[in-house]
Amino acid sequence: MTGQNHLFSCLRGGSQARDDAPFAELHNGQILTYGALFQRTEHLALTLTALGLSPGDKVAVQIEKSIGAIELYLATVMAGGVFLPLNPAYTVGEMAYFLADAEPKILICNPRNEAVLRPVATASGTKCVLTLAADGACSLADAASAMPLGSFDPVARSRDDLAAMLYTSGTSGRSKGAMLTHGNLASNAGTLAEVWRFGPSDVLIHALPIFHTHGLLVATNVALVSGASLIFQTGFDTDAILEAIPRATVLMGVPTFYTRLLDHPGLSQIAMSAMRLFISGSAPLAAETHARWQAVTGHAILERYGMTETNMNTSNPVDGERRAGTVGLPLPGVEIRITDPETGTTMPDGEVGAIELRGSNVFKGYWRMPEKTADDFRADGFFKTGDIGVIDRDGYLSIKGRSKDLIISGGFNVYPKEVEDRIDEIAGVLESAVIGLPHPDFGEAVVAIVVLKMDVRLDEKAVRPPLESVLARYKQPKKIFFAAELPRNAMGKVLKNLLRETYKDTFTLSI
Repeated sequence: MTGQNHLFSCLRGGSQARDDAPFAELHNGQILTYGALFQRTEHLALTLTALGLSPGDKVAVQIEKSIGAIELYLATVMAGGVFLPLNPAYTVGEMAYFLADAEPKILICNPRNEAVLRPVATASGTKCVLTLAADGACSLADAASAMPLGSFDPVARSRDDLAAMLYTSGTSGRSKGAMLTHGNLASNAGTLAEVWRFGPSDVLIHALPIFHTHGLLVATNVALVSGASLIFQTGFDTDAILEAIPRATVLMGVPTFYTRLLDHPGLSQIAMSAMRLFISGSAPLAAETHARWQAVTGHAILERYGMTETNMNTSNPVDGERRAGTVGLPLPGVEIRITDPETGTTMPDGEVGAIELRGSNVFKGYWRMPEKTADDFRADGFFKTGDIGVIDRDGYLSIKGRSKDLIISGGFNVYPKEVEDRIDEIAGVLESAVIGLPHPDFGEAVVAIVVLKMDVRLDEKAVRPPLESVLARYKQPKKIFFAAELPRNAMGKVLKNLLRETYKDTFTLSI
């Protein structure tokens, strides 16, 4: 099947008969048209097939962000393969795990890593190792140059066949390969383009990494399915983004994008006159950041909620109230419910519980983990996200944290996000993270790690009094630490597992 359920056909549909339209503005000012993009994609799909790629085979990719990487993604899907993007920061040891677990047919890596990755790939059964550099110089290009030019029809795939596999971040336990189908990704891209009002006149500033759901399966897919164009940036740079904004209509980013742009002297409402939409995700957006951005630019940031396993689930509306502190309403075709984590009973609106969801966006399961997959799905098909949240009377969802981050202190449930929000309201506090640590009397104790704004001096005695009037005693931190910054992953999520490890002996040593 190569119709609407085939991801490639869906992505190509937005620019059909518009080959002269721009797909991307590159860093050197060069314009890549849709026609050139897909001509190069077809040639690369021919190359991958000649290298032995068969339908269902995986192409593992650990390379820097480039247009060539986008073309490789499209070519893999077009050829019926499964695209497996891997963080360029992964070490050889980490790569050994991913390659042994996924068993890709082909590995594309950075030329400087080829010597150390080739033996690891060979040991895992990978048949072909090629390189791709950000500047295009690579053995993959050499292999493609040996192929004659010609047309290539998308290899037939069904909506249930895999199109991509992305590994979860693995902050606890080993990383899991989330299997995403053509149907999952095609339906979600189409839904997002409709909900966010994307069209051929849109110009998206693309400064996100493309080894992650946000940059690859949201930003890139939505632009392609709607025929929009990109201002393609290889990384996040405030000067480059502000320079591009007068030519753009949309920016997708993580909260860090917006906090750093707010610190830039060039940010103003006048500079934003052509922009229609600012989208944030991958980590919680502080209410203060939301308010400051609206005050400075005149735009309300649109926050949404997604996961590696599900792509996007909810979004604040383009037309309608964008509520700070919420991730909006369920997307069309996505069902969301809040349940009691212990019993699975559905809870009424306004009560905090486990977030479960169901829809065509939900992944097929975890690669080679049938027991984990079965455990994470209810009998009626709802996926247990592992997130804790609450739905208000108007249907807006708020995320309260991960279930694994839930603190049970003296038998009472403490949701870290509630405590963090209160701490972040204190004058002089930039941000905070709240964790639970082993405690001999309470089982777990609430502990806060606080980052102060520049040139601010506060101590624990100054932070405690504002919390005493707004938080029940059992929610108040039993210890407050101060740090220069919080540890984060590549997408800006705070790594609370590292904080728990750093401060794990706080009470066992002091009591």
